[in-house]
Amino acid sequence: MCSLEKKGNVFLLTLTGNDDHRLHPDLIDSISAALLRVRSESTSSSALITTAEGKYFSNGYDLKWALVDIARQQLMSRKLRRLVSDLITLPMPTIAAVTGHASAAGFVFVLCHDYILMRKDRGFLYMSELDIGFPIPIWFSALVKCKIGSPAGWREVVMKAAKVTGEVGVKMGIVDSVYAGVEETLEAAIKLGEELVRRNWDGKVYAGCRKTLYVELLNKLGSDETVGDYGDDEANKTLSKL
Repeated sequence: MCSLEKKGNVFLLTLTGNDDHRLHPDLIDSISAALLRVRSESTSSSALITTAEGKYFSNGYDLKWALVDIARQQLMSRKLRRLVSDLITLPMPTIAAVTGHASAAGFVFVLCHDYILMRKDRGFLYMSELDIGFPIPIWFSALVKCKIGSPAGWREVVMKAAKVTGEVGVKMGIVDSVYAGVEETLEAAIKLGEELVRRNWDGKVYAGCRKTLYVELLNKLGSDETVGDYGDDEANKTLSKL
């Protein structure tokens, strides 16, 4: 699952264990519960760092569990979309300290953070859907277009299913900086978090700026056509709070 620590005004959310951190509903619920704690315990100026133990940051959806029936796929999609909305509306800067592979929905989870730091000796970002024969939903595409700055980058990530290393990610404008290993990446993330906290920004204003910046993504989170979920009252209530 995950753990949550607070170092001063910097929160550290860690996906624990040496598995591949598949986004099963139970893991998504654990992350969402941690974010609720972050909201309740945060000061006027805080920051969140998300990282993971082991070889993987997250290897995407738990497809073995989900492909049993369409209801499971819809449940998993809804929970991830709510997690995305939680991150986009979180009233503080967010940093992904990526020390392992992040694939498919795991890559999406990474992209929902304001800053992405990676180790350069191992790990890649990988939108694997083309290689494994799954279409990407419209809201995935909206996120890619919000966070990756050029059509050439969209093509590389989505239409070529490139495995983007940290150093390549910096060149593409996806990754902010790279570091020698796990410890260095996490230390840099904490340093960045502390620097951002010292800016003493109003969290509500910060979240409002982010929501405005990513309004195209937020407008797509109510549905996922790839699992036959075209939105309902519960999903729309979530969106209405954004």
